[in-house]
Amino acid sequence: MLSTPTPHNSAKLGDFGKTVLMPGDPLRAKFIAETFFESPVLVNNVRGVQGYTGYYKGVKVSVMASGMGMPAIGIYSHELYNGYGVENIIRVGSAGALQENINLYDLVIGQGACTDSNFAHQFHFPGTFAPIASWELVSEAVKAAEANGARYHVGNINSSDAFYGDHEGVPEGLDSVYALKKMGVMAVEMEAAALYMNAARYGKRALCICTISDHIIKGDATTAEERQNSFTTMMKVALDVAVAMENR
Repeated sequence: MLSTPTPHNSAKLGDFGKTVLMPGDPLRAKFIAETFFESPVLVNNVRGVQGYTGYYKGVKVSVMASGMGMPAIGIYSHELYNGYGVENIIRVGSAGALQENINLYDLVIGQGACTDSNFAHQFHFPGTFAPIASWELVSEAVKAAEANGARYHVGNINSSDAFYGDHEGVPEGLDSVYALKKMGVMAVEMEAAALYMNAARYGKRALCICTISDHIIKGDATTAEERQNSFTTMMKVALDVAVAMENR
């Protein structure tokens, strides 16, 4: 158990709810708290990540940004799990779609997260570890997506270490993208695999729910403002999962 406050979190023990929603963007964390929480309180702002705790449908729940990439979410999720007694972390982010049947604003629920990262090396696992979400969170997310009328997809996502890939000199330019596509990977993001590994290591639960912000194959895209403020269906789904998990 880490002592609190931690190096990256000024909150006190007990300041966070059992479930924490974790967007990458601090402004999205602020938007979630101000839009959905009753009596939101800023409990952490180290490095401007903006962590809030409030109540949703009578349940104490928190939201805190993770920043971008697996090293960042690895630090924040480790501290929440091991310092603050958080049991469930639900990443709520954006992703780039790879399959033709997935469209802008659809939800992808990451049952598994393949990755090109070396994040798993620290756990001294013999062979290749397969990061997967908590089945309890997945099943509750599906129920919540149905209840909220969301168009959603459940399956494998890819957590990439690189946002700007170097495709110079690669035949056909996007070989790696099409390799993911042909293996049925739904979308690409940058954090879920590390979150899933930390949850597995420390006996906690994790899930990644993403809204499709762009389509890598088709070239469709949303704006930064839309990504910050318009992904409300994903937010409602994640909050409903937090309510469902409160007594588990």
